[in-house]
Amino acid sequence: MQSIRETLNRLIPLRIRQGYPERGRRARHKFIQPLTVRPEPVEGLNQHFPSYSGFLCTATKLCVVMLAVSMSSCIPRQEASIRIGVIHSLTGTMAMSEAPLVDAARLAVEEINAAGGLLGRPLEMLVVDSRSDPRVAANEAERLIVEQGVSALFACWTSACRKVVKPVVEKHGHLMFYPVQYEGLEQSPNIVYTGSAPNQQIVPGAYWAMKHLGKRVYLIGSDYIFPRLANRIIADMVKASGAELLAERYRPLGSADFGEIAREIERLRPDVVMNTINGESNQHLFGALRAAGLADQPVVSFSVAEGELRAMPEARLNAHYAVWSYFQSVEGENNRRFVAAYQKRFGADRPTSDPIEAAYVGVKLWAQAVREAGNESPELVNHVVLRQSMEAPSGILAVDPGNRHLWKGVKIGKANAGGGFDIVYASKWPLRPTPFPLYRTRRDWLRLVNDQERTP
Repeated sequence: MQSIRETLNRLIPLRIRQGYPERGRRARHKFIQPLTVRPEPVEGLNQHFPSYSGFLCTATKLCVVMLAVSMSSCIPRQEASIRIGVIHSLTGTMAMSEAPLVDAARLAVEEINAAGGLLGRPLEMLVVDSRSDPRVAANEAERLIVEQGVSALFACWTSACRKVVKPVVEKHGHLMFYPVQYEGLEQSPNIVYTGSAPNQQIVPGAYWAMKHLGKRVYLIGSDYIFPRLANRIIADMVKASGAELLAERYRPLGSADFGEIAREIERLRPDVVMNTINGESNQHLFGALRAAGLADQPVVSFSVAEGELRAMPEARLNAHYAVWSYFQSVEGENNRRFVAAYQKRFGADRPTSDPIEAAYVGVKLWAQAVREAGNESPELVNHVVLRQSMEAPSGILAVDPGNRHLWKGVKIGKANAGGGFDIVYASKWPLRPTPFPLYRTRRDWLRLVNDQERTP
């Protein structure tokens, strides 16, 4: 109790002697003497304190409160988290391909948090299911930016999805990372494209196929913008190389009906089928080919990775190739660590793939830019990210500041019985991304894109 009295003596600039306040000039220049508690009432104070013991009790409570406030200010406060939004299909026809990308982003976030977070704050990941519907993805992008205050978006697989999310991101001056190879012919000031550009997948894949498998070509794709424009590039190459385009066919995204396609391929006997089918429809395409006795038909796929391959063991073909910048079978310590971490976290039977690596790399590149900028603001990070590079599982990757795509190599793999790919070709060096192939002007390409988007 003595310590509290001493505290009161220091805090109250009023001298009290024998229970009565000293009046006059001297009282303003002296501190109180040690308190002597007396029961007599004091004129002017008893209306507030029934007795000196009451006064002391109240003053003691005041000191305790002040002490508690002082101590609470010394306790470290939990910093508010930095939020990112992840938009991928967890249901619907694209779930087979997209759900693993959520896990890739989650692995990157967990590694960042295990290393202390960003700017001394934890990183929080908000995941939404776009349900294989581009309109849902666009609505969720708006909500995450406006209502949830995310600092970046990591979103979409199909170009149809990206095309409707893009104006939302641009309207808010925000930042999005797109993790899948695509047809190119686009360059948004608010998107970083971590998947392959056409010259890093479609062009070298088609060239290799015609050189090594033959020049009688059959094209099959899902009926939306990526396959249509990718096949336009391949058709240009077929014509330029003196090869023969036997047919170009499309099925709705999510279609399971490929019987007629298989019968036509059986009849035409192409040297190679170039496949831009997306999602679970691949399982039905390959199943139809096997049912037609075409298990040995050479097929080169541009949207089938390890995950899709393992999900359809009964529909595997004997001469199936895929074109990507990354395969799980890539040699190197960085990739071994990446595969081990991914499978330890999500299961030993879960393969990695090119889109998985691209989704993981997107989060890591963004985090590097946040650290360099010292701020998570999308406007600021959007500039700093253009000078980022990293040693990724697939090799050294770098953002090209001129077109916001990544420098990366190209690899071609042949499907094996274990549900993976054996690499049969790999570029020696990373390729500079060229989203607009140089044999047409940018204006001509954009005109073709606009025409395609207006086509019902």
